[in-house]
Amino acid sequence: MATKQTQQEMEEHLGQVPSWMEHLAEPASDHSWGIFRDLGLGETNLSKREKALVEVSAAAAMQCPYCTYFHKEEARLAEVSEDELEETINLAGVTRYFSTILHGNEVDHDEFVAETDEIVEYIEEQEAPTADD
Repeated sequence: MATKQTQQEMEEHLGQVPSWMEHLAEPASDHSWGIFRDLGLGETNLSKREKALVEVSAAAAMQCPYCTYFHKEEARLAEVSEDELEETINLAGVTRYFSTILHGNEVDHDEFVAETDEIVEYIEEQEAPTADD
């Protein structure tokens, strides 16, 4: 279980010490809370809204009902709409789908990178302002 100081921090941030924290091995419990606190709750380059969308996507792709529930609720607190949640989860599914195809068919990574770079270059050219703009 986490140290008393860590338990107090959890209570300050979450209103309680989640029971699942008891399942973390002793040397990792304080550190695990620190990662959760610093990345998930702390000030970072991503907004709370952006973090919630990333976390919901990852949870859905991993098919973790615990994480999916937690991060959907977190997203709702960050004022993510139900339509946005649905789209986020659909995007996670699409990414997982194509990842399965790429990995299962053992697509050559170097060729994939080269093609992606060409696609990005093409799109940038298409979106670049013209002299007429």
